[in-house]
Order: sequence, then C-alpha cells, then structure tokens
Amino acid sequence: MNVKIEQSWKDALAAEFDKDYFIKLTDFVRGEYLAGHVVYPAPANIFNAFNLCPLDNVKVVIIGQDPYHEPGQAHGLCFSVLPPTPIPPSLVNIYKEIQNDLGRASVTHGDLTRWAEQGVLLLNSTLTVAAHRAASHVGRGWEQFTDAVIRVVAARENIVYMLWGSYAQHKAEFVDPNKNLILKSVHPSPLSASRGFFGNHHFSRANEYLIAHGKTPIEW
Repeated sequence: MNVKIEQSWKDALAAEFDKDYFIKLTDFVRGEYLAGHVVYPAPANIFNAFNLCPLDNVKVVIIGQDPYHEPGQAHGLCFSVLPPTPIPPSLVNIYKEIQNDLGRASVTHGDLTRWAEQGVLLLNSTLTVAAHRAASHVGRGWEQFTDAVIRVVAARENIVYMLWGSYAQHKAEFVDPNKNLILKSVHPSPLSASRGFFGNHHFSRANEYLIAHGKTPIEW
C-alpha cells in the first residue's frame, strides 16, 4: 500500500501495511473522509509523529490514547495543539511539572513539534477520530498498528518511555526495563495529576538517563 510516512518508519513497518487489518483500516478512514465526515487530524497529519521523528532519532516515547476531537486541536502529536488553540488541561499540567522539575517556565503555546524534532515520539494509540466523538475510531485497527510501532522501538535500547496512566503502561508492557528507562505515573489529567503526576520528576530523570548514555538531552 502507498502509505505516506517517513521512510525509516515505512521500511520498519512495511510488513504491517499489507496485512488485512491495515487494509481494512485504511479503507475505513478513507471512506470516512470521502463521505464528507469530519475526521481529525487532517490526512496530511495522521503520521505527523513519525514524519517529525524518524526511527533512528527516537530517544523518548510518550504514549497518548485518542486524538483531540474538536476543531483546531489534533495535528498528529499526542497532547499537542497548534496555536492559537488554548493549551488543553493535561498539557497545562505537563508544563507545570516541567516548571517544578526543571525550574523554568515552559512555553506559552501547546505545540510540541519542537519535542518531536528532538527525538520524542508523541504517539497516540489511535491515530484518527471523528469530530466531537471521543474514541470513535477505537477498535478499527489503529491499536494493532501502534502496538507494532512500539515493538519496533522496543527492539532498540536506551530509550526513555514516559508512561502516564494505566493505558500507556499496558501499551508498552513488552518493553525491557533492563535495557531502557521506563518512567510510570498517573495521567496528567486534572482528574489524576495530583495523585502522583506532580512531583514525578520524569523530565529531569529522562534527561539524566539520556546524558548517561551519550545522548543529547531534550529541551523540554
């Protein structure tokens, strides 16, 4: 299949694109767009996380669940929104923890492109969603595809996995903790952040690990 995704990922995931589940998935998503249904993100941004962060550049993996489902939000990176969209509550809390952890104020917008370009794979489990309908594309095949993505990354070593919430932790349960740094906490959502996200020091711990393994730290 002709999937428009960055070449290193295209090569690593080539076997997935010809599997029945992926053919059915792409037929479904294409049909949604062609039927005039509003789907997020825009087609060009579905694989944005991969296009901005080639496989060889991956240093950190952050796992989300579903793209944002309101206008002007989703652009293919978990937790991220483009200006002038207001910063979502979970990202507000992520920025608060960065400030508490690293002692500096974060940026004033919600665009995490600069993280992706430094080697942070901002991966949602499901890569598309219908407008105003959270989790509407769950169970269509994206989860199988993104499991394959994590397995490709997990074949490498010295990667930091920042797993926030039980969903993300289950998603990466086959990552070897002896060969990588696995950081776990509750989700940064306002419903849970005060129960262990604040004060987790994941951002400083990630950078310490990267430096210890000869990698450039992330400018959070």
